[in-house]
Amino acid sequence: MKIISQKRADCLSSLKTYVNTMFEASHGIQMKDNYHIDLICESLELVLLGKITRLIVTMPPRSGKTEIIVKGFISWATGIFPDSEWIHASYSKRLAANNAYGVREIMRQDAYSQIFPNVKIKQDSSAKDEFRTEQGGVVYATGSEGSITGRGAGGMGDKFKGAIVIDDALKPGEAASETIRTNIINWFSTTMESRKNSISTPIVIVQQRLHEEDLAGFLLSGGNNEHWDHLNIPAIDDNGESFWEDQFPKHDLKRKEKSDPYVFAGQYMQAPSPAGGGMFKDEYWNYYDVLPPDIDLMRIYGDTAQKTAEHNDYSVFQLWGRSHSKGLFLVDQCRGKWEAPELETMLINFWNKHRPTQFKRMGAQVVKIEDKSSGSSLIQSIQRDHLIPVEAIQRNKDKVFRATGVVKYFASGYIHLPKNTEWVYDYTTEFSKFTPLMNHKHDDQIDPTMDAVEDLLVFNDTMFTENLL
Repeated sequence: MKIISQKRADCLSSLKTYVNTMFEASHGIQMKDNYHIDLICESLELVLLGKITRLIVTMPPRSGKTEIIVKGFISWATGIFPDSEWIHASYSKRLAANNAYGVREIMRQDAYSQIFPNVKIKQDSSAKDEFRTEQGGVVYATGSEGSITGRGAGGMGDKFKGAIVIDDALKPGEAASETIRTNIINWFSTTMESRKNSISTPIVIVQQRLHEEDLAGFLLSGGNNEHWDHLNIPAIDDNGESFWEDQFPKHDLKRKEKSDPYVFAGQYMQAPSPAGGGMFKDEYWNYYDVLPPDIDLMRIYGDTAQKTAEHNDYSVFQLWGRSHSKGLFLVDQCRGKWEAPELETMLINFWNKHRPTQFKRMGAQVVKIEDKSSGSSLIQSIQRDHLIPVEAIQRNKDKVFRATGVVKYFASGYIHLPKNTEWVYDYTTEFSKFTPLMNHKHDDQIDPTMDAVEDLLVFNDTMFTENLL
């Protein structure tokens, strides 16, 4: 492939032109064009210019992310700055090594030599996971959670001299594991971030969203206290059209969404929990101004968190009432992150607020709390030191199984929430994000709600349940 002088100048000044040129040189065909390629290339050019130092790109699979952001950007930027030092990571070292090998093969193309005649790869660069330029540049590949001892990325001055590029740090099949997600975030925070040769060394992360608390979710929510520029490319745009009709026909995207809405929400729409509801649809809720007169039971249900760190669940106490004619009514809720002494105080205050008195005939008759971890300790201290009727709840089934068993009561309209209450929006939002993939961030309000439904509708009164449904 002959590169004329104007074409060479265009490749030097435009990442997109370069990517298209090298794709054609490598594959013998032209790369399919689309607007998202322009957006990605423009963002990466700003990284090269030092105007963006922290970039996250979220986009659907098979839409050019590795070709453009890993192979294209690294080889192009190294051509302009041959002494650049790079670290590239992916969820497996083998995949990252293959990508690094792909970068090296591009740089060995005759077309590349015509664009960057002064850039040479050292002859002793035979390892797939590492190669060097004669000008002192290096590209090193590793897997997420892997060791990077002795490696660095970027330069010491203000001039661009390489970057850290992470492509899919989390494997899709492992997204449901909190342990693996936490390990990857810890790897990024303790290992990868320390590999910057200077504070201005850019970090570029590209991925499909897999969980609300994946690496992108952690960083975009302020996890490492840095500002991240975010280029988000959902498969279906705000107008309801495919972002790339030639490659992803709208009818095929809709088929994928119908086949598995939870996977589609994350990997294609970059919203790990489906908007408007996963298992619990927004339209299931009923709202009330005044409690009906036939409320015959009121009980408090509690869910206590194991830890109070920022990323852990909250502790929640809910007061539920049962109406024979209408179903269940969530009367009140308190929610927070409390250590043991304060947790006990909050429960006592919530009980005193809602217990029956001589002026209030109907109130909470009992408190029911999951018998696990901090909940077990709370039950013991309440039983020992206070005249509050408290019972332990045993949860022997996983959340998804429990949700599958009670969702029909929500769909039938038998769950009622108070109107114009401050905490109701967060409550319904948590339910809307609950999916069988467990890719939501919190479900602390869901657990005591399912306890109430199981206790007051499913188990407490079989004849009542049959009449209601």
